[in-house]
Amino acid sequence: MHPTFPLLKATDFPAIQRKTLDILQVNLGYKCNQSCLHCHVGAGPNRTEMMDAVTIDGVLAVLARRNIQTLDLTGGAPELNDGFRSLVVRARALGVRVIDRCNLTILSEPGQEGLAEFLADHQVEVTASLPCYSPANVDRQRGDGVFERSIAGLQQLNALGYGQASHPELVLNLVYNPQGPSLPPPQEALEADYKRELLAHFGIRFNHLFALTNMPVQRFGSTLVSKGQFATYMQLLRSAYRPENLDTVMCRTLISVDWQGQLYDCDFNQMLGMASPLSGPKPARIEDLLTLDVAGQTIAIADHCYGCTAGQGSSCGGALEDKQAIAAMAHSA
Repeated sequence: MHPTFPLLKATDFPAIQRKTLDILQVNLGYKCNQSCLHCHVGAGPNRTEMMDAVTIDGVLAVLARRNIQTLDLTGGAPELNDGFRSLVVRARALGVRVIDRCNLTILSEPGQEGLAEFLADHQVEVTASLPCYSPANVDRQRGDGVFERSIAGLQQLNALGYGQASHPELVLNLVYNPQGPSLPPPQEALEADYKRELLAHFGIRFNHLFALTNMPVQRFGSTLVSKGQFATYMQLLRSAYRPENLDTVMCRTLISVDWQGQLYDCDFNQMLGMASPLSGPKPARIEDLLTLDVAGQTIAIADHCYGCTAGQGSSCGGALEDKQAIAAMAHSA
C-alpha cells in the first residue's frame, strides 16, 4: 500500500482549535468482514488489531467522568470486538447516546445472531453504509452479494422499528460515499432519491442520509496514487474549499480513540498516525481525558483536511452545510 501522509504533510490549511468535547469516537478494532475500496481504515478480515477490555473500561470511565453525550463506535466492524455488547449496555446505563457504524452485512454474519435485536433493545442509533441504491454499484465497491445482504439487513432493522415514524427512538441513518475521486452530490437531493428508490423497490425506510467525501488516506489514497490520480483529487478538494465549513468540522467537538487507547483529533488523523497536539511529550491516552481540558487546544492538520471543508462539507454526520442551516433555524426560533 502506498503511504499518503508524506504527500499530505505540507499544507496551508488554516489553523483550528477545539470547542467543548461532546463526542468520543472509539475505534474498537480494524477487523472487518468486508474489504471496501473507499475504506480509509484499510479494514478487512485479516486485520487483528482489537481494543482490549482494560481500554474499554477506560472509555467508560471517561464517559462517566466527563459527562460526554455521545459514544460513536466504529472499526472495522465494531461489532466483531468481543466487548462490543457489554460496552453498549454499560454506556446506555450512563445515559449516553450510542452510535453503531454498521456495514449491514455484519447482521447476517455467523456468530452475530441476535445483533439487530440487541441494537433495538438498547436503542442504539445505527449509521449504516450503503454507497448506492443500485446493486451493481454497491457490489462493485464492496464485493459480490453485499447489496443483497445489505438490503436484508435494512429490512430486518425496519421490522424491529428502525427508521419507522412509530419508533422515533430507533434511528437508522445511511451513509453514501462516491464511487471514485469525486465530491458527493448535494446531500438533501440524494437523500430524497434514496428514500424514493429504497421504499419503492424494497419497502425500506430510514431517517437520514449522510453524504461523505472519500479521504485520500489508506486504501483509497493508495489507489489514487496507483492510478496517478492523487494530485488531481487533492486539487479538486482544495479548489472546492469553503471557509464557512471550518466552524462545524467534527474535530472541533470530537476526539478519536484508537484500538490501543491513544487519542487523535479525528479518525482520519488516526489512520495517518498524526499525533494530536494534546499529546505533549508523550502520546495522549484515553485515561488522560479524565483530567485533561481540551477546549481551546490546537488541532493537528494536513492537506487531507480540505476533504472535510470542500463543497457542502463532510463529517461523520454528513454534510456540514446542512448542520449550519439547522443551527441557524434553531437560533432564529
